[in-house]
Amino acid sequence: MVMEPGCEKCHAILGYKLGDMRGATGLNLPLTPYYQRLEATRTSLSLNHGAIWLLGLLGIGWGGWSTRLQERERSRRDAERIAATQSLEAKEAQYRALFGNMNDGVAVYRAVDGGSDFEFLDFNRAAERITRTNRDQVLGRRVKEVFPGVIDSGLLAALRRVWQSGVAESLPLFAYQDKRLSLWVENDVMRLPGGEVVAVFRDISDLKRSEEALKIDHDRLNEAQRIAKVGSWTQDLHNGQTEWSNEIFRIFEINPAQFGASKEAFLNAIHPEDREKVNRAYAESRVNRQPYEIEHRLRLPDGRIKHVQERCETLYAEDGTPLVSRGTVQDVSDLHETEEALRLYANVFSHSGEAIMITDRDNHIVAVNPAFTTLTGYTWADVHGQNPKLLASGRTPPETYQGMWSSLQETGFWQGEFWDRRKDGHIYPKWAAISLIRDEEGKITHHIASFTDISERKAAEERIHRLAHHDVLTGLLNRFSLETRLEQALLSARRENREAAVLFIDMDRFKTINDTLGHHVGDLLLIEVARRLQASVRESDIVSRLGGDEFVVVLTGLDNGMDSAHCADMIVEVLGQPYRIDGNDLHTTPSVGISIFPNDGSTPEALMKNADTAMYHAKELGRNNYQFFTTAMTNAAMEKLALERDLRTALMEQQFELHYQPKICTADGRTCGVEALVRWRHPEKGLIPPLKFIPIAEETGQIEALGEWVLDEACRQQAAWRAQGLTNARVAVNLSAHQLRSPTLVERVRAIMKKHGIARDDLELEVTESVAMDNPERAIGRLKELRDLGVTLAIDDFGTGYSSLAYLKLLPIQILKLDRAFVRDIESDENDAAISAATLALAHNLGLKVVAEGVETEGQQYFLSVHQCDFLQGYLFSKPLPAEEATAFLRRG
Repeated sequence: MVMEPGCEKCHAILGYKLGDMRGATGLNLPLTPYYQRLEATRTSLSLNHGAIWLLGLLGIGWGGWSTRLQERERSRRDAERIAATQSLEAKEAQYRALFGNMNDGVAVYRAVDGGSDFEFLDFNRAAERITRTNRDQVLGRRVKEVFPGVIDSGLLAALRRVWQSGVAESLPLFAYQDKRLSLWVENDVMRLPGGEVVAVFRDISDLKRSEEALKIDHDRLNEAQRIAKVGSWTQDLHNGQTEWSNEIFRIFEINPAQFGASKEAFLNAIHPEDREKVNRAYAESRVNRQPYEIEHRLRLPDGRIKHVQERCETLYAEDGTPLVSRGTVQDVSDLHETEEALRLYANVFSHSGEAIMITDRDNHIVAVNPAFTTLTGYTWADVHGQNPKLLASGRTPPETYQGMWSSLQETGFWQGEFWDRRKDGHIYPKWAAISLIRDEEGKITHHIASFTDISERKAAEERIHRLAHHDVLTGLLNRFSLETRLEQALLSARRENREAAVLFIDMDRFKTINDTLGHHVGDLLLIEVARRLQASVRESDIVSRLGGDEFVVVLTGLDNGMDSAHCADMIVEVLGQPYRIDGNDLHTTPSVGISIFPNDGSTPEALMKNADTAMYHAKELGRNNYQFFTTAMTNAAMEKLALERDLRTALMEQQFELHYQPKICTADGRTCGVEALVRWRHPEKGLIPPLKFIPIAEETGQIEALGEWVLDEACRQQAAWRAQGLTNARVAVNLSAHQLRSPTLVERVRAIMKKHGIARDDLELEVTESVAMDNPERAIGRLKELRDLGVTLAIDDFGTGYSSLAYLKLLPIQILKLDRAFVRDIESDENDAAISAATLALAHNLGLKVVAEGVETEGQQYFLSVHQCDFLQGYLFSKPLPAEEATAFLRRG
C-alpha cells in the first residue's frame, strides 16, 4: 500500500502530519497513533454522556424555571453527540477500509488462559489470502485451534513475550507449516494500549523459493565451474570492487578467509614472466573494445606452476564509459600436460629410430613414421590404406602369424621375429612388437606395431654362436661343441651297432716354434694344421681343436674301429710334411692316440681320456706316430696319477735326497767335481728314478720348488765338503725350464750361495739345450746374470735339440756336455763317432770345455781321450752315489 499525497483524512486519522506518510507503505506504517486517537474519542464520548445524565438529575431539584434552559442544552448536546458519533463512525469506516485493503496480513489477538493461547479479534483480507482462511471462521477462535503450527514456528511464543513485556518484536523469517499450510512469513508483533496484540505479517514464500532457486543455481554454477575448472570474476570499473567465484580461489589455491578478491591479488598470482603479456592483452582489449583470450601461467603459493586460459570482456555505457570487466579463468594444466605429451609423442613418433606403423580395426595402414620409410623403402603414399601383408617376404613360417594373432586376441600384445621384404626386394629379419588399442566398450580400434631391422643382431648372434661352438683361430669345433657332437656320434653308433674312433693329436715341439718365431707364426701354423686335418677326413667326421696344439678327430660310422689306422696314417703323413709359414720353413710332427668305441670306453669322457693316454704313449715312443689305447697304458696312467698325488707331499715330508755322480778329468784321471742328481725315496715304492717323477713335477708346476731344494741341498753339501778340506768337490746342479724362466732365479742363487758360503768356482749350473733354446734371447740374458755371480755354466744334452750355432756362440757358457745318446754307440756307429768328434772340435774352437756323459766302456774312454774330451762321466767310473759314499770317493781323489 502506497500513500498518496492528498490523503488528508488518513493523516488525520493516524495522527501524522501532511508529508510524513508520502511514499510510505503499509509494511512500515505503525498503527499505534490510530489506536490512541480511537481510544481518546471513545473516552470523550463516555464523559460527555455522563455529564448529561448528571445535569438531568440536578434539574429535577431546581424547579421548572430551568426546564427550558435544560431542554435547549439537551438539544445542543444531542446535536454535538450525534455529530461526534457520525465523525467517529466515518473515521472507523476509514480505518476499516485501510485495515481491509492492506497488502500485509493483520491479525488482532486477545490473550486468554493467562497468555497460554490467544483469541482472534480481527483479521483483514490480506490475512485471509495469505492463510487461505475466512475472517468469519477465525474471529473468536483460538490461535492454536486455527493454526496449530504456531507452536513449532515460534509465533505463539513471540505473541506471549510481546503481550507480557509490551516490547515489539520482529520475526524477519520463519517457516510455518501444518497439515493445511506451508509457507515462509515475516512478522512484526506489537501490543496495543488496551492489551490487545497485533501481528502484521507478509508471505515471502515466493521470495524464499526464488532465493532457494537462486542458491541452487549458484551452487550448480559453482559445481559446474569446479568440474570444468573454470572460475569467473567481475570488476566494477567505477569503484574498483572485484568479485571472484569460488573456483577462482580454488584455481589460485588461495584461502578466501585469508585473501580477499582484488585486482592486485589476481595479478600477483600470475607468473612474473607472464604479467606483462596479460596486462598488454587487457590494455589492447580496452582500446579495441574487443574481448581477449590468452593462456598464461600462475605461480601458486607453494611455487608450483599452473597453466590457465583466461577470457575477458568489458561492458561500456552508451557514452563509451567502461562500466565493468568480467571474465573467466580456466585451469588448463591437465590439457597443457596432455598437449605437451601429445607433442612429445608426436616427436617420438616422428624421430623414433624404430619403424612405427598404425593400422585401423580392419588392419589397413593409417599412419607410418619416417623410420618406417627408411627401413622398408615404402613412403606414406605407397602404403596408405594398404594391408601390412605387402611387407611379407614369404620366409616367415605361417605358425608365427598364427601365434601372433592368438596372442593379440588373448593378451592384446605380441612380440617376435619376422622376415620381411623391402621395396627393393631385399629380405631382412625384423623384431616387431604389436599392441591392440581398444575403446571404452572394449572394441578394437587400432593396431600399433613398432619394429627394427635385426640383420646386424642376427649376424652378431651367428658370430656369437660360432664363437661359442667354434675355435676362434682355426674355425674348428671347440671343446664344448666336441663334447656335444661326440655324444651324438656315440648315440648314433650305439643305435646302428657300429664303432667310432677318437684320435687325440698333439703337435710335437710346437711350443718351441711358437716361442722362437712368435705367436703370429704359431697361429698361422695351427691354421694350416687345421686345414690339413679337415682335408684328411670325411665330411661326416668331426674335427676339433681343444686348445694350444691339441686337436681331436672323431671318425664316425666305422664297421671296424681298427679302420681308423688308415686315417691315422694319413694324418701322420700329412701333418708331418714341411710347412712354409710367413717365409719360414717349419717342421713339426703329430703324436696321435686312438681310442675305439665301445671297446675303450662308452662315454665321451672315457674315450677322450684313453685317447689322450695313447697320445702320450706315442710321444714316449719317439713322436711322429700313432698308438692305440691299451690296458697297460691305463695302468701307466694310473701309476702316473698316483705319483702326481704323492709328489705334492714328498717335498714337505723330506722324501727327496741327492746322489752325486763324479766327473773325471781326462788328462790325469782325477776327480774334479760331481753332478747332483735328485732321487725320490718313496715310503712305499722305494727309490724312484728322476725320469719318472721329474716330468710330473714339470707338468704340475712343482719343479721350481723342487729345483730350489736341490740347489740349496747341493750347496749345503758342497760347503760341508770344503769344510772337510775337499777341494775337488765342485757341484753341478741342473736348472729346469721353469727355473730359468723365473725372474727371481738370479736372486735365489745369490742368496743360497751366500747362505752356505759357496765360492765362485765351486758351483756349476747346467741347462739343457732345449731349455736354452726355448727362448734364446731370454736365456742369454738370464745366463749372463748368473755368469756375473761367478757361477760356471754348462749346456747339457748337447746335440739332441735344434739349437742354432749362432745362438750357441752367444750363450755365456763355459762347458758343453755331450749327450749319452752319441756316446753310447761311439765305438760301433760311425755317425755317432763323427758327431761326437765334430762336437768336440766345435766346442774347443769356441773356447768351451766338454763333458762326455754316459761313458761306460774303456773304448768310449779311449775315443774321447783321443779327441781331447776334457771330462768324463759315467758308470765306467762311478754310478751316482749317496752323500756319504760320494765323500769317500772324493777323498780318494
